[in-house]
Amino acid sequence: MFEGFEISRFEVEDASIFARHGGEGPPVVLLHGHPRTSATWHRVAPLLVRRGFTVVCPDLRGYGRSRGPVPTADHTGYSKRAVAADVVAVMRRLGHSRFALAGHDRGSSVALRLALDHPDAVSKVALIDSLPVTEHLSRITPEFATQWWHWFFFAQPDVPERVINADPDSWYSGDPRSMGEENHAEWREATRNPDVVRGMLEDYRAGLTVDRRHEEEDRAAGVQIRCPALVLWSLRDDLEDLYGDPLKIWRAWAPDLRGHGIDSGHHVAEQAPETLASSLGDFFAGEDADERPDGHSGAAD
Repeated sequence: MFEGFEISRFEVEDASIFARHGGEGPPVVLLHGHPRTSATWHRVAPLLVRRGFTVVCPDLRGYGRSRGPVPTADHTGYSKRAVAADVVAVMRRLGHSRFALAGHDRGSSVALRLALDHPDAVSKVALIDSLPVTEHLSRITPEFATQWWHWFFFAQPDVPERVINADPDSWYSGDPRSMGEENHAEWREATRNPDVVRGMLEDYRAGLTVDRRHEEEDRAAGVQIRCPALVLWSLRDDLEDLYGDPLKIWRAWAPDLRGHGIDSGHHVAEQAPETLASSLGDFFAGEDADERPDGHSGAAD
């Protein structure tokens, strides 16, 4: 995986961040979701390097080989604000004060927070398979609660750790053929580590508490994403089934918006890497056909 990439570890504030980075050209950061590591981008990152980008793939704090602080009752050590600050610090260490950004799943929540908190650092942002957490919570239905019950289970104290760590291989299922052997091996090693499981759960606990409050404060203050934004969603996942067109929801957060669906299941970086890399590369290079400030949706195909 990641042929030609370097591996580095960055000590930043109260976290230790593992990252892969390679290529030459305008910098792009790719943020993974739960329960993956940066290795989930192993098919996308080389394609973006070939497009002429420098690509940085960190493990989020608490995930993979990155470590955060000892958890506290308020979960602030694993807030998206803290994780976003990690990314800014890593990029500055690599010599990049401004960069494009893509996040998938939980990584998209980090990307949103980074774009809101550090607008001068983000040139463009792509948000994949996600909505702001407050938008989810304001639309809770029996269908959402049934399909996304894990949000509320993960938020419970101590019990999820005991359940997951009793048999992590059964809890977290993955196919080495679709994921790629090395990606699967790295992911499996991470999910068998109780410290990683705790860190991933803290991500969800922060989501329903401190992250929710931060979003509510932003909405009350009228804070929005200032840079161009691309929203992508997997057509064989449930986001569109639950909410209809995600662009209608995201438009309140990102006035300069465009986006479309991708024919894939949830783990799009592994299942449809060429399509995803093409969409991201075109957008970051300013070649995206949907790059219109009116937020008109592109074709969902």
